[in-house]
Amino acid sequence: MPIRLVAGLGNPGREHERDRHNVGFWFAERLAHKHKTELRKDAKYHALVAKLPAKGGDVWLVLPQTYMNLSGKSVGSLANFFKIAPEECLVVHDELDFPPGTAKLKQGGGVAGHNGLKDIAARLGSHDFWRLRVGIGHPGDRDLVGDYVLSSPSPDDRTAIDASLDRILEAFPLIIEGDMRSAMNRLHTKA
Repeated sequence: MPIRLVAGLGNPGREHERDRHNVGFWFAERLAHKHKTELRKDAKYHALVAKLPAKGGDVWLVLPQTYMNLSGKSVGSLANFFKIAPEECLVVHDELDFPPGTAKLKQGGGVAGHNGLKDIAARLGSHDFWRLRVGIGHPGDRDLVGDYVLSSPSPDDRTAIDASLDRILEAFPLIIEGDMRSAMNRLHTKA
């Protein structure tokens, strides 16, 4: 099944632009740039949105402008309005459990304490959406996670994260077409 909605997760505002938590925004902005399309503010969806041309029809690109914990407000309202099924949604987000430079694609499953995913699942009424998990590493102590995700990665970590975003962009045509097996093979195989 092709993807019709891509949501990059992050927190709005200049103060969060470089935060690890914003890797979904980083990817979505690269994707918009690659397609030479502009993300425009749409108050109805509480988001920046763009349409990307694809073989099977336009794909919505969404950057929620609520804070991370309310990401479902944007994703859910746009998906409901355009009758986009959860299986046709892809959410790109940070993943603490993967080292920087790792990117993995999966469908469904739990939310592992990620409040943005939790809100999206609640608003879509399903956990069956696709997730593109971009590794940001873990600080090593649960008590440090809040500050860690809201801080900038080291230069080496940022280089590794950027490399994983480039690999995702290369695999993206496969993802949009719904060829998830080929996309996974490309993303999950070490170069």
